Amino acid sequence: MLSTQTSKDAVAPLSTSQAGDYELIRRAIAFLTETWVEQPSLERLAQHLGLSPAHCQKLFKRWCGLSPKEFVQAITVDHARGLLGGSASILETAYEVGLSGAGRLHDLFVSHEAMTPGDYKRRGEGLEMAYGFHASPFGEALLMATERGVAGLAFVNEDKGQTREDALVDMMQRWPKARYAAAPDRTAPHARVIFNASKWSKDQPVRLVMIGTDFDVRVWESLLKIPMGRAVSYTDIARHIGSPSASRAVGSAVGRNPISFVVPCHRVLRGDGSLGGYHWGLTRKRALIGWETGHVAARQ
Repeated sequence: MLSTQTSKDAVAPLSTSQAGDYELIRRAIAFLTETWVEQPSLERLAQHLGLSPAHCQKLFKRWCGLSPKEFVQAITVDHARGLLGGSASILETAYEVGLSGAGRLHDLFVSHEAMTPGDYKRRGEGLEMAYGFHASPFGEALLMATERGVAGLAFVNEDKGQTREDALVDMMQRWPKARYAAAPDRTAPHARVIFNASKWSKDQPVRLVMIGTDFDVRVWESLLKIPMGRAVSYTDIARHIGSPSASRAVGSAVGRNPISFVVPCHRVLRGDGSLGGYHWGLTRKRALIGWETGHVAARQ
């Protein structure tokens, strides 16, 4: 049953500091994105945010382990090209020693299964989907889960003026015949693990349920092989799944990925190092890349 109204019961208590931090970070990233060529000083950024330079620096460091200056470097095309270095082989060597350690933080805490093409064609009929809104380092997140695992993770896209209702409708339209229940108590345990790297563990992985076409699932499974702090291009994925001429179709499948962050579609860039698109906003894509850059650097 498709509903367009968000129940108040779907909203888990939000961390005021966490939610407020991301709003400041979002404004900071937007400012740095517009002015990075000028290499804005810490004082200029702090003035834009209405903070003291010391508070501004501390906020950034607490959020992703990078200073504003380091973050600017992390969102430049030159840095992105570095992430893409040797990207054609990343998908094939993701589990070798050379890409272990910090880069494997992400893939170690995920297990997944795919529903059959028949399940997908039924557009969610027979599925019961719990949903809830939760605070995250990247703004307010919407989690959706079946009894088998997480099926959806979206963000309320402030760049497009989205509301919670908009985000919920966007996700529900993917599986219009499913039955939905506002149940943040059922999605909160997933949120606590997904957004806290200290809880990532291969012994207690987050279970994912991928609901898409066979082609979509093949693309999404490839995304799970991209280590943190690295990136691949759409063409790389097309080659990896045995469809070298299907980079455009791969791009569409990446855009349909319903499980943001955990299935890391933000690690797919254009071949020239530019960001390409992102369903939940380019400001958030920059935030994800910068946050991961800081986490990987802190563990090396």
